[in-house]
Amino acid sequence: MIENSNQIGSDSPVVSSRGAEDIAAICNKYGNDKHRMLDILIEVQDRWRCISPASMDVIASQTDLTRIEVEGVASFYSFLSLTPKGRVTIRLCDDIVDRFCGLEEVATAFEEVLGIKMGQTSNDGAFSLEYTPCIGMCDQAPAAMVNDIVLTRLTPDKARAAAHDLKSGQRPESLISDRFGSFSAHQQALRMVDNNIRHAGEVLLGPVPNDAGLANAVGITPTQIVNTVEDSQLRGCGGAGFTAGRKWRFAASDPAEKHFVLCNADEGEPGTFKDRVLLTERPHLLIEGMTICARAIGAQQGILYLRGEYVYLRDLLEQVLDDRRRRGLLGTDIMGVKRFNFDIRIQMGAGAYVCGEEGALISSCEGLPGEPKTRPPFPVNRGYLGYPTVVNNVETFCHAARILDRGADWFRAMGAEGSHGTKLFSVCGDCLNPGIYELPYGHTVWELLEMVSGQDAAAVQVGGPSGTMIARDSFHRRLTFDDLATGGAIIVFNGQRNILEIVEYYMSFFVHESCGYCTPCRVGNVFLQKAIQKFRQGLANPEDIEYLKDLSGTIIETSRCGLGMTSPNPILSTLQNFPLVYSTMTKPSKNRIRDTFDIQSAIDGARKIAKRRSHIFDRDFTQ
Repeated sequence: MIENSNQIGSDSPVVSSRGAEDIAAICNKYGNDKHRMLDILIEVQDRWRCISPASMDVIASQTDLTRIEVEGVASFYSFLSLTPKGRVTIRLCDDIVDRFCGLEEVATAFEEVLGIKMGQTSNDGAFSLEYTPCIGMCDQAPAAMVNDIVLTRLTPDKARAAAHDLKSGQRPESLISDRFGSFSAHQQALRMVDNNIRHAGEVLLGPVPNDAGLANAVGITPTQIVNTVEDSQLRGCGGAGFTAGRKWRFAASDPAEKHFVLCNADEGEPGTFKDRVLLTERPHLLIEGMTICARAIGAQQGILYLRGEYVYLRDLLEQVLDDRRRRGLLGTDIMGVKRFNFDIRIQMGAGAYVCGEEGALISSCEGLPGEPKTRPPFPVNRGYLGYPTVVNNVETFCHAARILDRGADWFRAMGAEGSHGTKLFSVCGDCLNPGIYELPYGHTVWELLEMVSGQDAAAVQVGGPSGTMIARDSFHRRLTFDDLATGGAIIVFNGQRNILEIVEYYMSFFVHESCGYCTPCRVGNVFLQKAIQKFRQGLANPEDIEYLKDLSGTIIETSRCGLGMTSPNPILSTLQNFPLVYSTMTKPSKNRIRDTFDIQSAIDGARKIAKRRSHIFDRDFTQ
């Protein structure tokens, strides 16, 4: 670690006295609390652009942990690095939608101007260039993060221009506007990202009164609040669909001395960006919903877990929290009600899809690697720091606030049986009008495709990679929990797209994002990905289809958390709904010998090492 924050951190085994003091000051800022480890590491990373071995020694000493415990956290999150990153780190979104929108050409443009390849850092430490999974901008792809600045709708020309400006010394925010610093936090967010609200519904994106739900909540008992949410039949909007009121009731009924409310704003599912819009357009409604939940379950502390990819919204959300504290809507004696005390802190994530799972999210908030927790016990009984904890996502808390405003009957009257209220659908891909659509549950896929002008769709991915891919013969199905459940993502693919290419991408995503805790997910998904590669190369046998099904079943049955349990879905849903895609890529076995060995692929590594070709296996070889 070196003293100047404008220089690259080193791997020196010692740290200067000033550097140690600076790191200690960061730890002191968070009370030397090991549970705030992720905050400490993010701040060290932002200042020195890496988490060096020497800095980890200081952090371990300050927080009374071992060095290996600190390194376990630092090495888990993709936005943290044990080696120096550039002063400007450019992360290109490597989502399948971005790929289909010209990502490769955009990446090449950055490489040519910056003089480095993807995954490299320039020798002068000025730039790092890398890919990152979905950053929640699929409706305006290709997109990138330049430090904390978001660039959308990139073209090769825009990428070259941005790279030249950065090389000339311009700051990343200048790519948005020369007057960027004079804008409010909300204006800055809107300048970077278009929220693309295509259809505003009655509950969330239409007219919303200020804190009407909270005003009603302080006038009734906590039990009545829970009853209202439960009577509305609101279900969690992240995809699993557990009844929100029941979750609140379980937590409220636990006699523990502390209770917590956590908001999951870590929507990392490729194709999902609805919470991004609510965080920008309805941040007060979100905090109102969390505050109502706190009164219902007796919580005094809350955490808003904001995914690292949404760091551009942090200042906006901090301003909202400060404003509500000033107006008596957070803090002590909220709205004049004695002993109704509740406040919220923001916990930044650092690039880990698995933290969208509530157990992993809790682990991350506790300063641990984002690994899912063993269940039971469930978070409503033993969650954050071992206390009863309600974890809901952004959309769910916003709905809860509106329910306390308008009543359970009002909400329950919308939607379909078992799927009440409205839903925010994030639509992207091969359609003319990508964006956000707030609609009552119960619309068919065909109806939604007509709204977004995607009628030439050949396939629709409902619920992101962990959901279901359907073909045209299933477009009559309805978007409800009991038919086609989704956390919000709707990705449209036309007939020119290669289904197996999409499936292989999704499997590579799950391989990359597995926390690695359990073998079925860590290893099984790699085998599935390799099997799909065989199909794409035309090397698969009919028996390989059964292999895919059997291995998928094993992963689902034996994985520890929802990531592993749903990771085979891209394969299973396409096997069911697009069987010809697989059968046309298989070749029958010859003499009961399976074509599972590709000699050309097997010796390719040897070719590269020897730097020559084979006169036996390369038939066009000439001396």
